[in-house]
Amino acid sequence: MKELTEYEELEKKRYEINLKHLAAGVKFIDIKAAYIDESVTIGKGTRIYPGVILEGNTEIGENCIIGQNSRIVNSKIGNNTEVQSSVILESKVGNNSTVGPFAYMRPNSTLGDHVKLGDFVEIKNSSMGNGSKASHLTYIGDSDIGENVNLGCGVVFVNYDGKDKHRSTVKDNAFLGCNVNIVSPVTIEEGAYIAAGTTVTSDVPSGALCIGRVREKKIDGWTAKRGLLNKKKK
Repeated sequence: MKELTEYEELEKKRYEINLKHLAAGVKFIDIKAAYIDESVTIGKGTRIYPGVILEGNTEIGENCIIGQNSRIVNSKIGNNTEVQSSVILESKVGNNSTVGPFAYMRPNSTLGDHVKLGDFVEIKNSSMGNGSKASHLTYIGDSDIGENVNLGCGVVFVNYDGKDKHRSTVKDNAFLGCNVNIVSPVTIEEGAYIAAGTTVTSDVPSGALCIGRVREKKIDGWTAKRGLLNKKKK
C-alpha cells in the first residue's frame, strides 16, 4: 500500500476535522475548501464558505455565516453573526452582528450585540457597545465606543502622537459625522453630535454640537485664470 506524503496526511486530517463538524450540524459550501484547526469549536447551523481559515482557540456560535476568505484566529464569535471576507485576530464579536466585507479586527477588540463593522473598517484594542455601527472606511484605535453610536464614513481615531498611544471614549447615543478626526485622548459625552469634517481635540459635553471647519470661500473665475480645466495635452 502506498504511503501518504506529509501533505496528503495533513489534507486527510483536515478533511476528517471538517467531517466531524459536518456531523455536528455545521454546513459547508465546499467541505474540502475550509481550513479548520482541531481546537476550533463551531455551533450547529453555521455555514462555512470556501477559503475560510479558523485557527487556535476560536469559538464560532450557532447559525453564523463565515463568508469566503475570512480568517479568524483565537477569537470568539456569537450566535447569528455574519463575517464576510474579513480578518479577526484575538477578539470577540457578539450576537446578531455583522463584520465586513474587508474589515480588520486587530487583537483585544470587542464588539457587542447588533453591531455593524462594515467594509474597510479597522479596529484595534477597542470596544463597541450594543447597536453601534461603523459602516465603512473608519479606523478605531485604542478607544471605547458606547451603545447605539454612529461612526460615519472616514472617521479616524488619532491615537498615536509619534511617541505614545492615547485612548478616547465615545459614550452612548453619540453621533460622529463623516470625515471626523478624534485626536486622543478626548471624551465625547452621551448624545453629543460631531459635525462632518470636524477635528476634535478636547472633550465634548453631553448633548452638544461640536463643529470645526474652515469658512468656505468662493473665488469666481479662479480656474479659468489659471487654465486648469483647458490644459493642452503634451
